[in-house]
Amino acid sequence: MLDISNLHASVDNGEKPILKGLDLSVPKGEVHAIMGPNGSGKSTLSYVLTGRDGYDVTEGKVSFEGEDIGDLEPEERAARGLYLSFQYPVEIPGVPTLTFIRESLNAQRKARGEEEVSAPDFMRLIREKAAILNVSMDMLKRPVNVGFSGGEKKRMEILQALVLEPRFLILDETDSGLDIDALKVVSDGVNALRSPDRAMLVITHYQRLLDYIAPDKVHVMSAGRIVASGGPELAKELEAEGYDKYVRAA
Repeated sequence: MLDISNLHASVDNGEKPILKGLDLSVPKGEVHAIMGPNGSGKSTLSYVLTGRDGYDVTEGKVSFEGEDIGDLEPEERAARGLYLSFQYPVEIPGVPTLTFIRESLNAQRKARGEEEVSAPDFMRLIREKAAILNVSMDMLKRPVNVGFSGGEKKRMEILQALVLEPRFLILDETDSGLDIDALKVVSDGVNALRSPDRAMLVITHYQRLLDYIAPDKVHVMSAGRIVASGGPELAKELEAEGYDKYVRAA
């Protein structure tokens, strides 16, 4: 589903290389986790995949469902089904969350040549999905993420995914700032999205998230590339022993 070959990427107008020959393949229906120390390039990978400005691909290729997406704008990648849950979700003062999610959904449907969702149908949909994450209608009427706790922001990120139903989810340290109760709720929402026709890339520092979102494969990232891959047991090894041997090898 997602195939990355020899990916090199830089910031600061190409002066600071971050990704240095990264190879990764995530098949349809699978959940892959990427773990690694700070500065290894995990978040940069998520930004490059979703087309964020300021991150320049200097070599290599990213294919999504057989299509080279390197020249696509972020909104075009989103319409094709790529979704990024941010480590630090942004606040949008003055824009009600309900309006934001409905406009996002209809913009993507329009880009795919589909009919927009009517207001009554959208309200039925949002109530159904919000119930999964214990998100109240009062929260949905507030401006996007304004005054929300860290856990509430992460729940809102997953709610958007439940509504948009992307083909491929990238979760960038979704567990950051969550207490154990919030982590369970968010993980339930993520697990509700697991499907034979959907894949996920879970980026995290810690094994605890993977207790709730069980990965099919775990990759270790260091110095801008994947340096080791294995099953779920690899995450437990990293939790016990740390990243030192992989950092030295990289």
